[in-house]
Amino acid sequence: MTTKKKVDRRTQRTKHQLGRALVELVEQKRFDDITVQEVIERADVGRSTFYTHFRDKEDLFRKDWEKFLGFLVQQINWDKAGKGSFMPIVFFFSHLQDVQTFYKGLVLSRKTDAVFKSGTEYLSHQIEAALNRRIKHKPSIPIPILSNYLANEVFCLLRWWLDQNMPYPPQRMDEIFHGLVNPTIEAALQNSALHKK
Repeated sequence: MTTKKKVDRRTQRTKHQLGRALVELVEQKRFDDITVQEVIERADVGRSTFYTHFRDKEDLFRKDWEKFLGFLVQQINWDKAGKGSFMPIVFFFSHLQDVQTFYKGLVLSRKTDAVFKSGTEYLSHQIEAALNRRIKHKPSIPIPILSNYLANEVFCLLRWWLDQNMPYPPQRMDEIFHGLVNPTIEAALQNSALHKK
């Protein structure tokens, strides 16, 4: 194994430890009350190492969130867009179901509005980039609007589901989401065949 790979693995492991530590602290106390010192102590990482990768706890939180959303976008099956289950709703909703305590911590910290807003914006930009790479001809609805629509639908449905204490399983929410968006996506992409990268 090369030295570079070892360093990359170490860096990824360190970032994961710091992200995990922040999540655990959010489950216990308000975000504003959490200090960088608490994060690095829980992660067992040095202060200088923390500041090598992140400006502050907000930067750590944002980059972790964006990394997760980036992974989410990679799971989109564009070949099924407008026809079947193409967005990874089951995965996303199941993940939030597994970290309920963390979500409640965000609610107590009054961070959900900011998290959902940034999530919608980031997801919209990522979807727009993916569609621009794949669509051969301009769809009937401009790609930026289509991307914004999809991202908003994901987070609107997610917020409702979480606020209602998850009354339906993720699989059912997947069906509901695609039942809502697929007619629009199908109409928008009717003359704009998607192609693989």
